[in-house]
Amino acid sequence: MEQENNTKNLLLALVLSIVILTLWQFLYTIPEEERYKSEMEAYQKQQQLITQKKEKAAQQAQQLAQELQVTEVPEKRISISTPTLHGSLTTKGARIDSLTLSHYHVENDPASDPVTLLAPNNDKNTNEFYLAEFGWVSKDKALNLPNHNTVWQTSQTQLTPSTPVDLTWQNGQGLTFTLTVSVDENYMFAVTKSVTNQAGHSVTLSDYGTINRSWTPEHLQAHQERANYIIHTGGIGVFDGILQEFTYQDMSEQKSISFKHTTGWLGFSDKYWLTALIPSSTNTFFANYKYYFHNLRHRYQTDYSSSPYVVANNDTYQTTTHFFAGAKKISLLDNYAQELNIDLFDRAVDFGWLYFITKPMLIMLKFFYDWIGNFGFAILLLTVLIKALLFPLAHKSYVSMHQMKMFTPQLQEIRERYKDDKMQMHQHTMALYKREKINPASGCLPILLQIPVFFALYKVLFVTIEMRHAPFFGWITDLSAQDPTSIFNLFGLIPWEVGPVLQIGVWPVLMGLTMYLQQKMNPEPADPIQAKVFKLLPFFFTLILYRFPAGLVIYWAWNNTLTVLQQWYITKTYKKRTASSASSQS
Repeated sequence: MEQENNTKNLLLALVLSIVILTLWQFLYTIPEEERYKSEMEAYQKQQQLITQKKEKAAQQAQQLAQELQVTEVPEKRISISTPTLHGSLTTKGARIDSLTLSHYHVENDPASDPVTLLAPNNDKNTNEFYLAEFGWVSKDKALNLPNHNTVWQTSQTQLTPSTPVDLTWQNGQGLTFTLTVSVDENYMFAVTKSVTNQAGHSVTLSDYGTINRSWTPEHLQAHQERANYIIHTGGIGVFDGILQEFTYQDMSEQKSISFKHTTGWLGFSDKYWLTALIPSSTNTFFANYKYYFHNLRHRYQTDYSSSPYVVANNDTYQTTTHFFAGAKKISLLDNYAQELNIDLFDRAVDFGWLYFITKPMLIMLKFFYDWIGNFGFAILLLTVLIKALLFPLAHKSYVSMHQMKMFTPQLQEIRERYKDDKMQMHQHTMALYKREKINPASGCLPILLQIPVFFALYKVLFVTIEMRHAPFFGWITDLSAQDPTSIFNLFGLIPWEVGPVLQIGVWPVLMGLTMYLQQKMNPEPADPIQAKVFKLLPFFFTLILYRFPAGLVIYWAWNNTLTVLQQWYITKTYKKRTASSASSQS
């Protein structure tokens, strides 16, 4: 009876796993269309009107400038060039507003365009802008401070790791503001803000940093449809040692989210990319996440302002803010966290609630990759390591399962003999288990142990930049994407393009076959209906997992293969031991 209950529990667990995996695969966090319907209609109807207004405003501004004969200080662009970044900052507003990532491309093709991270706020651009800005604020309304229209002065034309840029501006009231921008060879900028006071009296200021990004309604909807609940995208920050995450929907619903007198960092997180402000650790700050709808664009902002400080007359006060803009490589994030004392900076990578498994798994994969030079083979080596670590528990489980298989006829006989007396059936079944030292529950252990490993590896493959466009061999050119082949065109032998629904590739088929072989080596459930359901599981799992990342399917197939070899070895050893025991008794 207990074996039947255990079998039913195992069947229930497997069915629930199938349901969970199916929901995971096919259910995504899709934005509510009604939320943007009116905005989309307004956007489409008013484009022509907005264009006309802009043209008219430009003509009026040009005419006014001609009449007044005003000569404005021209805006300059200072190029940014590092081994990993290319772009520019503008002297108008002192904005870092143009960055591309040299080592990453939009498509899995080195000839495709590099990934664009930051883009300027150009009124003619109907897509998105994404930029960072730095400056000062004060409660003294009479104080003239630089703003987004201020054109800063500099004689430099290029920002590189070896050549920082100095931007200066005088407010005409005795204050000289200086921004010194430097950048390392990766993705970290340092913005040193200094104020020299020769106003004849002290002034009270707060420095600030802000990140702004904008989406038109259709671009926001497309972005959110590409994301799902597996990974966080949107506002992110760590305040007083606690990770905080806000989706774009959270921000649009709450309009403003604030943290006062805090320490830490704040920014925006995409799947693979991050922008983050890291204020000076010597002073607390006020952090904000804001949303507003303007010019038919969804605008999101995260900013901080430092606690107020006093700049005495004939004195200079300076502070440094760091600004990260780049790929979320875990080794870089860990190095920056240590060098700059940034709390939980590695949590910018969405490792999830299995962080304690997921991050070590990524570190081991990176270790194997550095040794062998291929993430696919690194996954195979990691699987061997996991099997070795779990070998004692798995070995005991497989031995018990083999014993169950050996004594299946006796168990069936007990069921037939006592089918009308459940108590007697249970007693005799337990007596057989005790006599033969069989633990019927241990057969569930390998499955239970694999569940957290499976989900952790899925996270690693899905969210880490290290896995993006990482090849294995042959047709697997991206371990984070599904197997591109299909059984329905004989894996490319027939010149027929199959749709995504029919794209069941080589590795999913191999995974299903190895699962079938593994199942054949396990004891079959006594219940005929349960036995038939179990036989269909390899087929079900193939249909469920074929759209998962190829690296995960490769892991599962390889893990099944190792399990089959392990079970074959245990079966062979157990038979020899049984034969030897019978021979010695005779």
